[in-house]
Amino acid sequence: MIELQPSTDALIVVDVQNDFLPGGTLAIPEGDQIIPVLNHYIDRFTAEGLPILATRDWHPSHHCSFQSRGGPWPPHCIAETHGAQFPSELCLPSETRIISKATEPEREAYSGFDGTDLDRQLQRLGMKRLFIGGLATDYCVLNTVRDARSCGYQVFLLRDAVRAVNINPGDEQKALDEMQRLETRFITLQDLA
Repeated sequence: MIELQPSTDALIVVDVQNDFLPGGTLAIPEGDQIIPVLNHYIDRFTAEGLPILATRDWHPSHHCSFQSRGGPWPPHCIAETHGAQFPSELCLPSETRIISKATEPEREAYSGFDGTDLDRQLQRLGMKRLFIGGLATDYCVLNTVRDARSCGYQVFLLRDAVRAVNINPGDEQKALDEMQRLETRFITLQDLA
């Protein structure tokens, strides 16, 4: 069992946005199924008074990752649109710190740390352990975990609160294997004391 530590632990919710959910322009299979589970984690962290941070793609309308610009993805999560918003079912408290990424037209950013002040905020809060869930396992979750580990944080992947795109068969498993090699600990809600 894992006991949450009041002075060192933060929850990071990665890119749970309308465009990544069923009906969105870049829907992740079963992406909506993680929302009730994430809400339980959010409740636990809120009850303990622990910080919650939520990353989001916040793209300009002509972002380099879009197929119209030669990128791999359909247009998605364009700043100030419905697709970029967090779904109403995701119960983020009002004090959630929002981290916007991939905001520059010519720069992709899969990681919540890439081009943002996420690390600086976490350091200022004195955080040492990050509990990470969200979308998608094989892209933004993987890259956020990768950067968190390189910044020296201990990382817990919320295994019951992630889903993969799986553009290529096996992408999810490759991502999970890499996270394990990075000494990420996989947990589920049942593991929290």
